[in-house]
Amino acid sequence: MTLLGLALTFATIALLVIEFLRRRRAPLAPYGWAGLVALVVAEGLMFRAVEPVATYFTPIAWTCYILVADAAVLAISGHSRLHDAPRRLALVALLSIPLWLIFEAYNLRLENWTYVGVPPGAAGIFGYGWSFATIMPGIFETADLVEAFGWFRPTRPVVLSSAAERGVALLGLVCLVLPLVLPRHTAAYLFALVWIGFVFLLDPINHHRRLPSLLGDLAAGRPGRLYSLLISGWVCGWLWEFWNYWAAAKWHYIFPLAQQWKIFEMPAPGYLGFLPFALECFALYVTASGMFSRP
Repeated sequence: MTLLGLALTFATIALLVIEFLRRRRAPLAPYGWAGLVALVVAEGLMFRAVEPVATYFTPIAWTCYILVADAAVLAISGHSRLHDAPRRLALVALLSIPLWLIFEAYNLRLENWTYVGVPPGAAGIFGYGWSFATIMPGIFETADLVEAFGWFRPTRPVVLSSAAERGVALLGLVCLVLPLVLPRHTAAYLFALVWIGFVFLLDPINHHRRLPSLLGDLAAGRPGRLYSLLISGWVCGWLWEFWNYWAAAKWHYIFPLAQQWKIFEMPAPGYLGFLPFALECFALYVTASGMFSRP
């Protein structure tokens, strides 16, 4: 199954590279090349078990990838998060830590994954924080890159009634509460509800508050952000598992489903969860940042 994972990961990367080469209008910025070189060097050091790279490989790889992806967006569209609004990108990274800790809190009860090889004390806390800080920037930069390819065109508006939006939000609330109130041995099978619950709950609320939302995009006939985030979840899911597999500090999935069908460390059906997870990252970030100012 590892060979299948490598094939799917490399095919996904190849598609992004080919499309970038077709669409670019300017050379890759120097920080993009620096990220690419640093990623290759880190890969070599990780396979040679050189510390501290082997232990911190996951956040190193993602930091490098974010630089490359942002530079690619800039080369295609002439603007990017890091180039245009570095403080906003820093806010995304900062909020990514507490927002991911919500999922970690669910995992304390559901026990779907565990970490191994993490150093004790402050070194481990630093590694966790750095890793968690790359999650949402990685998702959003990849979505920006996909959207820059221009694959998606405006469509007919899709407008939900107020009652339907309230129903979607209620469904999201039910999805988030059930894993907490059902017996632990049953709830362990229900982490998929957590991967969809926040987007169902929060996106209608964001739409009602006139914040950026997927429902608002669909009502305006602009599905690009929705599709780009879904593809971003697919891309980032493979990269997360690919880079995690050989790292010295890593995660193992222990949820009681499909353990015999692992691709890298993830049971194969679990890759589908990365698609709605990208939507949740967007909804959570909009809600969190909207508490301070409109994103």
